[in-house]
Amino acid sequence: MDFPPNQGLDQEEVDEQVETVIVENDVVLFMKGTELMPQCGFSRRALGLIDQYRDEYETVDVLESLDEYRVALEEHSGWETIPQTFVDGEFVGGSDILAELEERDELGETLRTE
Repeated sequence: MDFPPNQGLDQEEVDEQVETVIVENDVVLFMKGTELMPQCGFSRRALGLIDQYRDEYETVDVLESLDEYRVALEEHSGWETIPQTFVDGEFVGGSDILAELEERDELGETLRTE
């Protein structure tokens, strides 16, 4: 279904939401889709990796305002690709980085917060 442009949030609203969600949550996954309905394979993969170690974490569906989320997230992480995972306010990476951490048996430690 095609939506007219600017159906979602404006850049300032997205910037504020990204900042707030990163600060207020131990682990945040910015993804395409939702936990129940991921909309891309990379988001699904990231969810699966995080689910192995965390019962509770925040997810944010970026599809409603995708371009604005890309801009806001790139300011925080230097990356424009999605999904993006943040732990304790720090950018960890996308699904590829999570998979690399898992291969090195470091993902569980990375996702456990004090």
